Amino acid sequence: MQPTTQTTEREQSFAETALRLGGKSEEEVKRMGAVDRADEQVETLFLPQYQTTSSPVHRAIWEGKVPLELFAPPPLPAAHPADAVMEKSLEVVRRRREQRSLYNQDNKLSEQSIAALADAGYWGLLIDPKYGGAGAPFARFAPFLTRMGVIDSITAAMASVHGCIGAVDPLRTFGSPEQKARLLPLLASGEKISAFALTEPGAGSDLTALRTTAVPAGDDFEVTGEKLFITNVLPGRLVGLVVMLEGKPAVLIAELPQENEHFQIVPYGLYALRHAYNRGLRFHKFRVPRENLLKPKTGDGLTIAYHGLNLGRLALCASASAGMRVFLANMLPWSAFRKTYGHPIQVRELVKRRIARLAALIAGADALVAWGSWLIDQGYRGELECIIAKIFGSEAQKEAAIELFMKTHGGRSFLHGHLFGDNVHEYLAPCIYEGEGEMLGMAFFKSLVKEHGKQFFEPIGKALQKHQIKNFSPANPAHLWKLRGELWAYSKWSLGRKFVGRDRQSVAGMNPKLADHLAFALDMCQRQPKELSGAMQKHQLKLADRQCRMAELSQRVQEIVIILVTAMWAHQKGSEIAIAAADILCQDLRRKLTGERPGDAYLRDTMKLADMIIAGGFEDLAQVPVQDILMKY
Repeated sequence: MQPTTQTTEREQSFAETALRLGGKSEEEVKRMGAVDRADEQVETLFLPQYQTTSSPVHRAIWEGKVPLELFAPPPLPAAHPADAVMEKSLEVVRRRREQRSLYNQDNKLSEQSIAALADAGYWGLLIDPKYGGAGAPFARFAPFLTRMGVIDSITAAMASVHGCIGAVDPLRTFGSPEQKARLLPLLASGEKISAFALTEPGAGSDLTALRTTAVPAGDDFEVTGEKLFITNVLPGRLVGLVVMLEGKPAVLIAELPQENEHFQIVPYGLYALRHAYNRGLRFHKFRVPRENLLKPKTGDGLTIAYHGLNLGRLALCASASAGMRVFLANMLPWSAFRKTYGHPIQVRELVKRRIARLAALIAGADALVAWGSWLIDQGYRGELECIIAKIFGSEAQKEAAIELFMKTHGGRSFLHGHLFGDNVHEYLAPCIYEGEGEMLGMAFFKSLVKEHGKQFFEPIGKALQKHQIKNFSPANPAHLWKLRGELWAYSKWSLGRKFVGRDRQSVAGMNPKLADHLAFALDMCQRQPKELSGAMQKHQLKLADRQCRMAELSQRVQEIVIILVTAMWAHQKGSEIAIAAADILCQDLRRKLTGERPGDAYLRDTMKLADMIIAGGFEDLAQVPVQDILMKY
C-alpha cells in the first residue's frame, strides 16, 4: 500500500511506516505518528549514552550480556543539605496529625499545613538552591516520599504532584532563564503550589485528542477548553497547562484566578484522592501572558508532558511502598489479637504466607525505587525502568490491599474507621495514575523493540512497499529474491544470536539463593531477543493490533528485570530480612515465568520470613502508624 500523504519515507517514523503498511486509517497514522515523534523528541533531550537504547533494560535484553554495574546503585551518601528539610517536614506532618490540624473543614490538606511545610522547605526539595530550593537528588527524594507516605499519603502525593508532574519539572527542564528566575522561587518557597493540566474529557491515554486551544491575543494567549481529573486545583495556584497552539501541543504556566466568566472550577465526586482538591477546569478566552509559554529547544508540549511522567512513576512506586508498610504494620497486631480455635491467627500458615508475601512486595518496590531514581540522577531518561516501577508498585499495592490486608482483617475491613474501608479507592487508583498499567506495558514493549524494528523490519516493510508485495510468502522465490538484501541482514542477526555465549556473570559474596535468582535472570535475558523478534516476525505489520500478545511479552521482560534488580538490591542491603524477602519475591516471579508449582522448600521459606517479621525483625516498620483494633471482642 502506497503512503496516502506527501510525507517521504525518510521522514516517516518506524511506527508510522508500520501503521501505513498495516492498512491503518490516515487519522490513526497521523495521531500515532505524533506520539512517536514526541517520544523521539524527548530522547534528544538526553545524551546518547543515556537514551533508551543505552538504558540498562534495553542493553540487558539485546546485547547478550547484562551490564550488571547498571543494576547495582551505590549506597547513598551519609548526608545531604536537603536532609534537614526532610526531617523538618516529617515533624510538621507528625505534629499536625497528632493535633488533628493537618486537614481543613473540607477534609483536604489545609492552607496552614501547606504554609508550615513551606516554612520547612518542603515544596522546594527538587528545586536548585539558587532559586531557593534544597536541590535534593532524586535518589534521596524518592525514598523520602516513602517515609512521608507512611505518615500521610496525601502529603507525599502533593510533593510528587508539585515537584514531579506539576509546574516545577517543566520549568526546571524547559524554562528560559527569565522564567526560572521569576517562577521557581515562588514554587520553592511554597508561595505558589503547582499542578499539571493535561487530561481532558476525551484525551487520556490518547494525548493526540487534545481540544483545549490557545490563540494569540496581544501580549497574551486566550485559552478555551476543558481539563479533567486535575489534582491540586485551587485559585492562586500555578498550573502547567497543555494546549493546542497553532496546531501543535504547547505548555503555558498559568495562575488560576478566582472563578469568573473566563474560568470556572468544575467539581465532581471522586472516591480517590479524597484529601486533595481534584477537579476539572473550564476556560473561555482565559488570558495567559505570552511570557509564560515554555519553549523547548526541540519538540513541543507533548515532549514537556512526557518528560515529567518518569519522575511521577517512580514517586508512585515509592508511595506504594509506604502504603504497603502501613498494611504490614497493621496486620501484625491484628493477627496477634484475632484468635481462631484458641490460637492467634499469626500462627496459621495462610496468614504467615500473606505476611511474607507483603514483605516481598515491599522489597521489590524499594529495590525499583532505589535503582530507578539513581539512574535518573545519573542522567538516564529511564523510560523503561520507570514504567516497570510504576506498574509493579501500583499492582503490588492493589494485591496487598485486597488479597493480603483486607482478607486478613476479614469483615472488620468494611467498618467505618477501618484503614481499608476508608481508603480502598486510594489503594486502587494508582493502577490508573501516570498511565494505566496495561497501556504502559504496551508502551514498554514498543520502546523495547523499536530499535530492532528500525534496524531489520522497517527495511523489509519498505521493500514490500517498493515491490508492491501485499502478501509476502517465504515459499515464493520471486519474493525472496526481491527482498534478498533485507532478509539476509535479518538472517545474519538471527544466526548470530545462536553463537552468543551464556552470560555467566556472578557477584562476589552474594547469598546462594540470590545468586541462583541472578543466574536465572541472566539466562532469561538472553532468551528474550528470540521471543520478541519471533513475535515481530510472526505478526509482522499486524503486531500493533496484537495487544494481548504485546502485553504478555512485555510483562515477562518486566518480571525478569524485577528479579535482577531485587536480587542485586538485597545483596547490597545485606540484612537477613531483606535477603529473605527478596528471595520470596524472586521465587514467586520465577514460578510465573516457568509455570512451576510452589514446593515445600518455598513454603518453609515463607514461614521462616513471616516468623522473623512477627518477632520484630522488619526494622523498616519502625515509626509506621498503627491504628486501633476496631470492635475488640
